[in-house]
Amino acid sequence: MNLAQYAEFYRDHLTNSVLPFWLNHTLDREHGGYFSGVDRRGRVYDPRKYVWMQARAVWTFQTLYSTFDPRPEYREAAELIFGFVERFARRGEPRVWFSLTREGAPGYFQRKPYSAVFVALAYVSQGRIEQARALFWDIEGWVKNPTVLGRAAGAQSQLADIMVLALLAMELMAVDEDARYAEIVARCQAAVWAHLDAESGLLLENVASRELPEGRMICPGSILEVAWFLLHTVEQVPNPSLEQLLLDSILKAVEFGWDQEFGGLYYFMDLEGRPRPELEANMKLWWPHTEAIYALVLAYTKTGDERYKVWLDRVHSYTFATFPDAAFGEWFGYCDRRGAVATELKGGAYKCAFHVPRALLYSIQAIERGLTHGIGRP
Repeated sequence: MNLAQYAEFYRDHLTNSVLPFWLNHTLDREHGGYFSGVDRRGRVYDPRKYVWMQARAVWTFQTLYSTFDPRPEYREAAELIFGFVERFARRGEPRVWFSLTREGAPGYFQRKPYSAVFVALAYVSQGRIEQARALFWDIEGWVKNPTVLGRAAGAQSQLADIMVLALLAMELMAVDEDARYAEIVARCQAAVWAHLDAESGLLLENVASRELPEGRMICPGSILEVAWFLLHTVEQVPNPSLEQLLLDSILKAVEFGWDQEFGGLYYFMDLEGRPRPELEANMKLWWPHTEAIYALVLAYTKTGDERYKVWLDRVHSYTFATFPDAAFGEWFGYCDRRGAVATELKGGAYKCAFHVPRALLYSIQAIERGLTHGIGRP
């Protein structure tokens, strides 16, 4: 397919398969929020509300309403879920809960800042800038000093921390005048270089001793997500050398991460080819493939380099032959190495209405921008 055909395909799939699944089955109109713990047919198997899943969905539906298609059901979903987040995500605590009961009673905390990151993102999407600003500076402090969250002092640098801090800073830059946001984005950009393995050109997940498995960990999906996101940042905080590193990283990630026998991207890999301790390392998960699709679309529309288009065709073909559920909509999340569905859940504590719609939406928008500049025209 050419780019225009991809955009048409993604628009149809997003509108008629992915979003109806979440809107028709998961909204909790009795207690607020929505259920991410649903099976193939949308039946609830876990009634708990995971705060970062709730907050991500607020962003998803609000962004769809604001930038894609102003359908009232998108706005209504965002408002319903945000109301639950606003009432219960913190409950007077400085930290943000990781999980809540269906009714909003506290579940448990996690020693990570990511629930708070997405609550802050939800605040921004709903115009609650003061709350978002205050929570952002809390998060920035937690990343600097992880002992506040019960993590070890001097915790290793992680790609995820770099990305989420830059993510929030970029969102706030657009709505809140404070020069420190650009400074933090520049700091996040600079921090990526410590993750670069100069010999392979790959970005390591952690900065840690190479004697340890975590110091050799490669997560192709994470590299791709960080690469496309930081490519967004250089549009506001220019950094030509980083931009080239990120464009190169996209190709390095798909080339290194691709399963030459069965297709698809591995979940975790070892830089030196040693065994991974994670039992799911050889599995094929939905989100690395969503990140690959958008990263390749973005790189191709920015550069016109056909290498990205060749990989887009390959990743798209594998992804849409493996993950979408033609019978009930949305995507399966977890497949084995051969691409067989490992579990029929459609969501849970880590999968929700976020990665798939975000990748499709961003891909459509990038393609539309690229076509106006003559890139990818048939």
